[in-house]
Amino acid sequence: MTQQNGAYGDADATKANTDNADAASTGATSINATKAGTDAELNASIKPRKPEHGQRRPWVWIVIAVAVVAAIVAAVLVFNRPGESAPAAAAKNTIAIGLKLPPTNLDIRNQSGSSLDQILIGNVYEGLVARDAKNQVVPALAKSWDISADGKTYTFHLNTGITFSNGDKLDASDAAWSIDELVTKQYHDAEALRNFKSVRAVDARTVEITLSAPYADLLWSLAGRPGLVFDRHAQYDAKTTAVGSGPYTVQRFVANDSISLKANPKYWGPNKAKTANVLVRYFADDNAAVNALKSGDVQVLAPISENLAAPFRKDAARYAVKSGDDTDKFVLAFNSKGAKTSDRRVRQAIRYAIDHKAIIASRGGVDKALGGPIPSLDPGYEDLTDLYPHDVAKAKSLLAEAGYSPSKPLQLSLTYANTYGTELGDQLRSQLKAVGIELKVNVVEFSTWLQDVYTNKNYDLSLVDHNESHDFYQWATPTYYYNYDSKEVQALYAKSLAATSAKESEKYLAQAARTVSQDAPADWLFNYRVTTAWTKGVEGFPVNLNQTLLPLYDVVYRP
Repeated sequence: MTQQNGAYGDADATKANTDNADAASTGATSINATKAGTDAELNASIKPRKPEHGQRRPWVWIVIAVAVVAAIVAAVLVFNRPGESAPAAAAKNTIAIGLKLPPTNLDIRNQSGSSLDQILIGNVYEGLVARDAKNQVVPALAKSWDISADGKTYTFHLNTGITFSNGDKLDASDAAWSIDELVTKQYHDAEALRNFKSVRAVDARTVEITLSAPYADLLWSLAGRPGLVFDRHAQYDAKTTAVGSGPYTVQRFVANDSISLKANPKYWGPNKAKTANVLVRYFADDNAAVNALKSGDVQVLAPISENLAAPFRKDAARYAVKSGDDTDKFVLAFNSKGAKTSDRRVRQAIRYAIDHKAIIASRGGVDKALGGPIPSLDPGYEDLTDLYPHDVAKAKSLLAEAGYSPSKPLQLSLTYANTYGTELGDQLRSQLKAVGIELKVNVVEFSTWLQDVYTNKNYDLSLVDHNESHDFYQWATPTYYYNYDSKEVQALYAKSLAATSAKESEKYLAQAARTVSQDAPADWLFNYRVTTAWTKGVEGFPVNLNQTLLPLYDVVYRP
């Protein structure tokens, strides 16, 4: 495998809009070019004479004046040639970014929450491998790797000259120690290393991981926390600071408020930070976040709802807005062991009753329809939206088969956390009413949802944004809160994990996903797309996956 320069390409990153500037520059140079041609011809026609006895004659002053004018015009021509843009504005050495979910501490080995992955992985800490803007595994600390024919031995070849931010050398011993510590001490996401048997440093630049059985998702797992490499000699408080090998260091951390990043002067690799200082501010209140962007307190805001982004879209001279792909799945789960929702006909009727286009349109129209458990950025994706199109008549027919009628309506409850507001619940109640389902909506505190729904599984319907990538395991785990138990799906998922080729693994995943969707243990309301807004002059900010993957080394701000 050939080395790639970094974990994140620029295919989805922001780029400054210079079309108008280029057009203005071209218009100005056409005028200057005419003047320059006349002055140049005049200057060429004058032949200076040698002054007598050091005296300057009057016409000499004319020559000097013309020469000065010509020099000025020549300078104008250099910077304003037809078809060329004006020189780029100088980049600021600081940029401020507004995000949503703050970490409570920085201990990425013990603290849960995607906000840590978002800000630390790829910026401060690095792993053996990483993932790019298309959610594909790419080289990072390891420039390449080999996989044995039986799929049980992975050999990683590290780059040369790698150092931590404190100056310590990073080699294979650090990598092997980090993975061994993860498994031994069961740090966060240790369970992601399925079939793990051992890890060792073959030499200073070679790491070998051995599995007890093939695991198709090993590389993907190593692109997250399990593959991060830590300094085995460093002593520091991991809750408030960090020692990594990435392009940035943590200069200051204020829990639930902000993180200040500073370019790492000892950074070893190709992704050197283009902006010296990055201030990340967290906004729990959407209106406060919007005001911060308007006032210039931040130059980027991610995410922003499509409705709140509308004014920024209209002000295209000052702002840019773009929606990027992500793996968030808004799942309307049906309790597969519920008194009423255990009936497959009831679950199918609910799916036919839902008007996904209307829901997506009410949110601004940027989200994607999703007909099954795998989003477009994950392996095994197949467009399954045709399995349950919006069909009120079909929904009523299925409910009648299940024994429900206008005189005996189906009564269900929807319980979800107040994190998601009330609008989705109101829309679902209205849409299900049209087919004869009376839906009671209970919007509760997250702690209540966690106890009643997730732990006790006491619910009919529930709504959650499942944002993790590669999380199909949920549908192959009967004890998960869905209560979905399909031996066929479990067998297909097991085959996908044991496959020794990506193509074979994706084939089994696609089959399993189709089976799940047909069984209707849930409805996938939409695949959430992240909308990002930024001030004109910002370049290089990633828009795909930026709620879990946010490499900042390419970001610059040229006001």
